[in-house]
Amino acid sequence: METCNWDYAIFWKEAINQIQNSITDQEFQMWFNNMNYIESREAQIIISVPSSFYKDQVTQRYLSVIEGKLMELSGQKISIEFIIKNNRSPAPGKKQQHSKPIKPASVKKRKHPQLNSEYNFERFVRGENNDFAYMASFAMAKNPGKAYNPCLIYGGVGLGKTHLLQAIGNTVYQDFPELKIVYVTAETFTNEFILAIKENKGHQFKNRYRTVDVLLIDDVHFLPGKVETQEELFHTFNALYDANKQLVFTCDRPVSELKALSDRLRSRFERGLNVDLQPPNYETRLAILKKKIEERKIFINDAVADLICQNIKTNVRDLEKALTKLIAYAELVDKEISIDIAQRQLKDFFSNHQGRNVSLELIQKVVAEYFGLSSVDIRGKKRTKAIVYPRQIAMYITRDITEFSTTEVGLAFGGRDHTTVMHACQRIEDRMKTDPMLEPTIQNLIRNIKEASL
Repeated sequence: METCNWDYAIFWKEAINQIQNSITDQEFQMWFNNMNYIESREAQIIISVPSSFYKDQVTQRYLSVIEGKLMELSGQKISIEFIIKNNRSPAPGKKQQHSKPIKPASVKKRKHPQLNSEYNFERFVRGENNDFAYMASFAMAKNPGKAYNPCLIYGGVGLGKTHLLQAIGNTVYQDFPELKIVYVTAETFTNEFILAIKENKGHQFKNRYRTVDVLLIDDVHFLPGKVETQEELFHTFNALYDANKQLVFTCDRPVSELKALSDRLRSRFERGLNVDLQPPNYETRLAILKKKIEERKIFINDAVADLICQNIKTNVRDLEKALTKLIAYAELVDKEISIDIAQRQLKDFFSNHQGRNVSLELIQKVVAEYFGLSSVDIRGKKRTKAIVYPRQIAMYITRDITEFSTTEVGLAFGGRDHTTVMHACQRIEDRMKTDPMLEPTIQNLIRNIKEASL
């Protein structure tokens, strides 16, 4: 039996090594670093994990992958059993706290003055587009200053960045009452810093932000160009990071794409974990919409919910807008929402989100601003690398979300012929195959364009 156990241990180690080579370092650290080989039985390996929550997640995500890899290596079916083993125990001589269950009625949640209590992990609907960001955020909330520090969460509007950021703050505030938490937008941070300088209260400003245990800053894409604010945040970052305090930021894009951001502040943002939020797939959109319907205590049949989710593919905020319009109509006319009513009331809304009303000028403007250029640069004759690449992206997006022909697109981009447009689109498609950051960038731009078209 001992020989069998030893062989199984070797198979386990090799399987994990091979899986590590097929996933990102961040994903491996999050899930596999907390699995520990315990022992083997006949055709079975026992692995410890730290919690029921963790067990459910790794079973759902990786059990079939691990067992498949073990079959490939050993030539036989080896099953995995996860057991919960929490290594944390009370200090010697101390009685374990809360040995008796606390009645729910006796627990009163505190409300943080800067945080919206509606933004919590319970109300966040998870899907493939956001699960990694959710799990990283949950880990930080349960172990502030030690798990994934610092962290940057990025993605387009309405995808849940602020929700996750504040959920971290709300959870830490409930679980660690002794910790000081500050949530602020980058714009507010900037305005407070300017006011502190004006009123000669720089010392008070530093004390406010450099003595916290958890610092949550929303929308750091507001910072580029604000040199003195970046300098102050750089020093604040260093002070907190060196003291093992938790730092979490959000941005509408990867920081590598932020123009006029200092290199050393950019390096600080990129030092830790960077996770992105993608637009939700159909199943996630439907789950989100049904949760919103349930929370509002209204009735909308499944066919109507399906219609909304099939036509609105951008973000949660757009789903909520459509739902709000239908609810307002139902209340005003006192009618149940049917498919026909939904199609009529949301007709313009649907067409906007399908890109039919998106103008070429808007696409050029949004793409140009994103890359720190002007619309004239995008449409013009210059062929410098800094302009050609954004121009090709703008052409690709135009072909992707509108019905303009390549000839029409070429005319709108400085009178170029249709073959230039086709070449530009092909270049972007080829680059997406080798650059994993390009597709999220394009999707982010498309979301911004559609948001601006409303």
